[in-house]
Amino acid sequence: MKAVGLMEHGGPEVLEIVDVDEVTAGPGQIRIRNYAAAVNPTDVVARDGTRAKLQSQFPPPYVPGMDAAGIVDQVGDGVTTGIEVGDRVMAMVVPKAQHGAYREQLVLNQHAVVPAPANTTHQQASTLPMNALTARLSLDLLALSPGQVLAVTGGPGAYGGYVIELAKIAGLIVIADAAETDRALLERLGADVIIARGDGFAERVRDHFPAGVDGLADGALLNDKAIPAVKDGGAFTAVRGFKGDPQREIRFTETWVTQYNKRYDLLDELRQHAEQGALTLRVADTVSPERAGEAHRRLAAGGTRGRMVIDFS
Repeated sequence: MKAVGLMEHGGPEVLEIVDVDEVTAGPGQIRIRNYAAAVNPTDVVARDGTRAKLQSQFPPPYVPGMDAAGIVDQVGDGVTTGIEVGDRVMAMVVPKAQHGAYREQLVLNQHAVVPAPANTTHQQASTLPMNALTARLSLDLLALSPGQVLAVTGGPGAYGGYVIELAKIAGLIVIADAAETDRALLERLGADVIIARGDGFAERVRDHFPAGVDGLADGALLNDKAIPAVKDGGAFTAVRGFKGDPQREIRFTETWVTQYNKRYDLLDELRQHAEQGALTLRVADTVSPERAGEAHRRLAAGGTRGRMVIDFS
């Protein structure tokens, strides 16, 4: 079976077409003929050697990818979620060795697989699972109440955009930063206050909320630079493992989406939000598996609004 993988870590050029064994759905499992895999920053980390120590216990090739969408072609015994052969589905994948989303066939636990949103393409559906679950977890960790204020860095990105939209569903007031070229996008996503992107993020937030915000979701990895935007006793959550130094009774948490692996209930709720138009599925562009390296290069260059998608159809 075709996959995109790497035999050794390095730049985008190390991604190549590799053959992987056909897999079979066992008890409680579902097999997907995968048609689309979104390309995420975590895939770059898997490729460039940052996680080489974790991967070294397995022989190559290593297959990255955390987002998949396609058609169910096999259902194992004991599957109780109602998913059947022929269903259009999407899933979050936790990569391990050759088990990543950059392959045309996947076997997953039944609770990781949910119906794809109605009236979407495989490419659109593949942009939802991991990023939206990450946003959902961030908001759950912040634990804000309707009417409270949330600051979001990196709002135009996939994670930041889902944070904004889910925050509005939850009744929060959202302030986010953006370049002038992204202002209209953040308005469509629902941000209540938009400030200029660049140095001085915390100061600009405090211009609008002098006491600071109740919570902050740091998708742009501002880390320490963003903390002053949070009020005393507020909440701050970060992606990529940043841990803030204890200060002003702020609750610091780390958003690791693997905590929400196999959460059928949460992913299916996100599917419903997408069907209702409350979540926006954004595809920046699609590439063939042979051009996966190009997708990684464009992601690293920045400026893609939405996700690059590898098309396995």
